[in-house]
Amino acid sequence: MVKPNREKAIAFLKSSEIGDKEFVKKWISENYTSHYPSIKTGREALLEFYDQLKDMDIKLEIKRIIEDGNYVALHSGYTGPMVVIDIFRFDDGKIVDHWANTQNSVEETVSGHTMLDGSTQIKDLDKTAENKALLKELVEDVFIGGDYDKMSSFFDDDNYIQHNPRFADGLSGLVKGLEEMAKKGMEMKFIKNYMILGEGNFVLSVNEGFYNGEHVSFFDIFRIENSKFVEHWDVIEPIVPSEKWKNQNGKF
Repeated sequence: MVKPNREKAIAFLKSSEIGDKEFVKKWISENYTSHYPSIKTGREALLEFYDQLKDMDIKLEIKRIIEDGNYVALHSGYTGPMVVIDIFRFDDGKIVDHWANTQNSVEETVSGHTMLDGSTQIKDLDKTAENKALLKELVEDVFIGGDYDKMSSFFDDDNYIQHNPRFADGLSGLVKGLEEMAKKGMEMKFIKNYMILGEGNFVLSVNEGFYNGEHVSFFDIFRIENSKFVEHWDVIEPIVPSEKWKNQNGKF
């Protein structure tokens, strides 16, 4: 099955490796809206940004792709090293919106897994809506609502692979990590959900919140098996003050 939006999203990231302006001219909307604070909005501004990319020697490896309607999300590793989740919205075959979260890659993790390794296979396409609803419930009831007594119902005990560098595997590892953070006064609080995307057994949420005293955006990817969360990756990025933004479109 041909998936042109998916292929264009991949091609867009690949074009950034070499500063290929021809892709931008052909497949980026003239009214392209950047929601990443450090990049100006508009196609012409993006073309100017590509001039800088030619000298940056960017290399990237795309690990996961989630396509949901007019949205495509990509989970990638970049030179730096960095981990990035990019989200693109398409309209009439062209990219019109772009959101992203970036985080420096952490090599020594508590779980022993990297921030990018793990499962990649998309399956259970017939369960996409069900799995998105499950993620919405987890985010709204537990992460935002604070009903942590309900958290165990979303997991199959310790059958949970963790790629956040701070936490160990398993539900017990997540709970222990949160408790240790709380003891140190390191708050992790979600305050608003902006987007939930999904394709089969992979789902993604975009949230605003606070982490260790900083105003941040949380981009979280989960893998679901039999209506339980079994694997998790995330990218957490501080939201810089609005006076430092190169566009006024907002992070979300």
